[in-house]
Amino acid sequence: MISEKNMTTGAPLRLLISFALPLMIGNIFQELYTMVDSMVVGKVLGLDALAAVGNGEWLNWLVLSMVQGFAQGFSIRMAHDYGANDTEHLKKTYATSKVLCVFCAVGVLCFAFATLKPILRLIKTPSGIFPLAVTYLSVIFAGVPIVMAYNFLASALRSFGDSKTPLLAMAAASVCNIALDLLFVIVFRWGVAGAAFATLIGQTLSALICFVSLKNTDVIKKMGKTRQFDRRLAPELMKLAMPFAFQNIIISVGGLIVQFVINGYGVLYIAGFTATTKLYGLLENAAISYGFALTTYVGQNYGAGEVKRINKGVHTGVLIGIITAAVITVAMLIFGRYIVGAFISGKPEEAEATTEIAYHYLCIMATFLPVLYLLHIYRSSLQGLGDTVMPMVSGAAELIMRTGSILLLPRLFGNEGLYWAEVLAWAGADVVLLSSYYVRMSRLARLCAGNRSPSE
Repeated sequence: MISEKNMTTGAPLRLLISFALPLMIGNIFQELYTMVDSMVVGKVLGLDALAAVGNGEWLNWLVLSMVQGFAQGFSIRMAHDYGANDTEHLKKTYATSKVLCVFCAVGVLCFAFATLKPILRLIKTPSGIFPLAVTYLSVIFAGVPIVMAYNFLASALRSFGDSKTPLLAMAAASVCNIALDLLFVIVFRWGVAGAAFATLIGQTLSALICFVSLKNTDVIKKMGKTRQFDRRLAPELMKLAMPFAFQNIIISVGGLIVQFVINGYGVLYIAGFTATTKLYGLLENAAISYGFALTTYVGQNYGAGEVKRINKGVHTGVLIGIITAAVITVAMLIFGRYIVGAFISGKPEEAEATTEIAYHYLCIMATFLPVLYLLHIYRSSLQGLGDTVMPMVSGAAELIMRTGSILLLPRLFGNEGLYWAEVLAWAGADVVLLSSYYVRMSRLARLCAGNRSPSE
């Protein structure tokens, strides 16, 4: 039996760490197979193949993060209902969310294939790697419905306090993906398409594990039949989810502009930035996990009307986030050169130049990692409160800072200016998120002082 976790009672530190730790391990597995993908592609197929996969990274993130945004947006209301112990409304939320996920998946799938080649041309993908990028992304985008299924099921489990099943799902997907990477790319010689197919099959396995586990949770069994699509509830759920998805679109547009600029510096820069980008997930792994933990923690306590516990939990999250970021920073500064080198092959002089680009970029991002961790903590806390608008505004701040930096700084400081766009984008988002969170909590405190419900 899969157990849910009520986060409205108990010490926040223990709750957040016990919830986040399985997610961290699960994300490590996910990043492991992403890194193995890149290592196999880079070492076996060469720098052009690695550059092709990396060139489509932001477009890939644009599509898949839209899916993730919808699924996570729907799960916020599930966490509120669960925290309020409102089984009847939770039944409607769950059933309505399932139907909305189907429509959203179809819409995103159509968008992905309609924009694939135009966007790759728009960002001036080099002609030598264009066909490889199209092949890789076409296979990945075919799996949009699978990704939607996994994200919805995993988000539902997390909203009920279960972070262990997503760990199991990611572990199984990782082992499957790595094995199939080696088989499809090295043995069958399927090229970048083989790496994409391996990812697709791994994602399918993770979705199936979450599906079976969710069916066996106490909360789903208590619901009984959940075919209660509520037309009145659907707009409310979309109101939560749309800013979530649009926030990710805005961030992705900034990333595509960065990729457009990087493409102008040639394959070595594309490959070098790709090597570091593949480590990006490892750098922010704990931040994402703390963020999921806080979304669930804040969402359940908000539903239960426990405003004081929300602040206590968020401040605890800030403390452990900064400590974790500092530890990762030190590790990357010491071992980062060896790690990025594992992605890179080719002629000695090319490999050395690419490694230097990758390591320099990694050092800058690692040094300012606490800024990224604050971003995830406060953004997720606001989302747990049901506020998906200000996180969307923070995405706009990221877009402005990322775009302005990548277009302006290289003109002022040469190639060195390329490396700072990401860090400045984090800082811009932090300004919006921190101020929004404390204004929102001040308002909630006044409502509680007047004996009014936080949701009013």
